[in-house]
Amino acid sequence: MQSPASTPATMPFGEPTPLGLLGLSVGCAALLPIAFGMIPSEPARAAAMFSTAAWFCLLFGAGCQFLAGMMSLANKNTLGGTLLTTFSFNWVMNWYTLREASEGRGVDPTVVLAVDVTFLVIFVVLTYAFGFFSKLLFAFLLDIDALYLLRIARHFTAPTEGLFGTLSMGIAASTVILMLIALYIAFAMLVNPSAGRTVFPIAGPMYPPQPPAPPPSE
Repeated sequence: MQSPASTPATMPFGEPTPLGLLGLSVGCAALLPIAFGMIPSEPARAAAMFSTAAWFCLLFGAGCQFLAGMMSLANKNTLGGTLLTTFSFNWVMNWYTLREASEGRGVDPTVVLAVDVTFLVIFVVLTYAFGFFSKLLFAFLLDIDALYLLRIARHFTAPTEGLFGTLSMGIAASTVILMLIALYIAFAMLVNPSAGRTVFPIAGPMYPPQPPAPPPSE
């Protein structure tokens, strides 16, 4: 993922980041009814909801981000390609979790907790890295950090506690914010170059540019 700019003509692919972000937003949208607790009480309808969301997560959340990540790496964009590709496999796990839920089964919460903690460490570091490109990209990753913090906190809360519902609503709200930021960045990267002007403004880097290093003394 790079700052909103067209990919140089020497690269084998056009800028693939919008594809990954649009796929991410569709995957998030598929999760929202479940995240906000809109699960039907009828088992057959609940299974259909989980199964439908699972396929959107696999095709858009995982598929679009994996394709975008591979193209980014081919374009020698290591940072963006690494993020998109790694996150795409997380969406495969979302597909698996939802598929299991549609069949009345669950996944092991201890393994999920260990992975969530690892993802949080990864995204905290990547949040810092993307701050060198854009404040909006920094906010995008910061929202993912908050989402994983809420997921981890919910692991230690019983479903019968009121705090569990509060954390669940926080996760749902973070998912909405993630979807909206992803859509905005994708629109900026697609529309601004096409229009030849800034239709969707993107803020500059989070950190001030570093002064060039002085030449070595002779």
